[in-house]
Formats: sequence, structure tokens, C-alpha cells
Amino acid sequence: MLRYFTVPVTPFQQNCSVVYDEATRQAAVIDPGGDLDTLLGEIDRHGLRLEQIWLTHAHIDHAGGTAELARRLSLPIVGPHPEDQFWIQGLPQQGAMFGFPAAETFTPTRWLHDGDTVELAGHTLHVRHCPGHTPGHVVFHSPEMKRAFVGDVLFAGSIGRTDFPRGDHATLIASITQRLWPMGDDTVFIPGHGPESTFGRERKSNPYVAGT
Repeated sequence: MLRYFTVPVTPFQQNCSVVYDEATRQAAVIDPGGDLDTLLGEIDRHGLRLEQIWLTHAHIDHAGGTAELARRLSLPIVGPHPEDQFWIQGLPQQGAMFGFPAAETFTPTRWLHDGDTVELAGHTLHVRHCPGHTPGHVVFHSPEMKRAFVGDVLFAGSIGRTDFPRGDHATLIASITQRLWPMGDDTVFIPGHGPESTFGRERKSNPYVAGT
């Protein structure tokens, strides 16, 4: 059975999720933005073996710890979409701008595209390209768990910012309505910040996308 837990990291309290197979204890981490010692302590506490890094997008609070973590544990970096390469290259500047620890650039082991899949211990998650917050943002959907790890595309009661370079509001709304809603109203999503919610709840009450 596939399970997960979330560890808030960085001063931005980014929801770094750890997905793992209950039987084998194999794990993947989604968006290791920083605070790696805290994150690795939680992974050890759960008795897990970390095998992969999955990235939704390359903003500093989501990707700032990626290069160091990959180097420490010899892990492959999976994602995001190639359109976020300029954000990866700008990680040192992002860190300086927001007062984060020094962040390194990296080259993903594998870029992701819409319709791709990622696998962990025989479990498959589906990848959807959901641009708008960043041009290369992707989302990881597990039909098995009825969970979606959506990064900064959608939040409980809000949506991702689109005022960063190459953000676009209309594109973000299209990503939500065309790529997320078809996953089902009962799908629980884990956002990059704040509490979990369901797509159905957001379709009814989120002021940015209600009724779409």
C-alpha cells in the first residue's frame, strides 16, 4: 500500500511530501526545498529508504535542497518539465533574493512531460503538466490513493501566484479546470502550502475557480 506524510520546510513552510510503500519502505520525496536534516530525520524515524526526488517546479522553497540531497544520497532527480529550466538555473539568485541558504543548480536525471508516469515499488503515479504558476510545473496523481500532489497550482481557498516571470493567470485556470478537475471531486490534493482539501470542495467554494 502506498502512503505519504508531509514535512513543512523552509521559512515559507513548504509542504514537502514523502511517498512510500508500506511493505518495502521504499520512498520518494516531493519538493525537498530545504531543512534537509529535519526532513531526513523524519524519513529515518519512519524507517524508510529514500530512492528518488520528484519535483513539481523549481521555485526555491520547492527545489532549493534538491542538489545537495541528490549528492548526499546519490538520488535521481525526476522533474519538473523542461520549461522550468530557467528557474533551476536561477536557484542561487532566488536564494539570495529571499534570504535562503545557498542553493545549487542541477540537471534533472529525467525531465517530465504531460502524460508521463513515475513509479515507486510497483506503484504508478500519473504526471500532468500544469503551467501557469511556472511554465514547467507538473502534478503527481495517484489514483490508488486518490491523492494529487499539486505544488503551487491550487491551494485550499486560493490558487498559485502568477506574477512571477512567465506566470500566466489564464493558463493556470486552464490547468486547474482541464487537468485537475478530471481527477475527480473526491480526490484529496496536497498543496505546496497550507492544509489539504478536495477538488470537489474547491470547485464549490474556492473564489478563484468556483463553478468552473
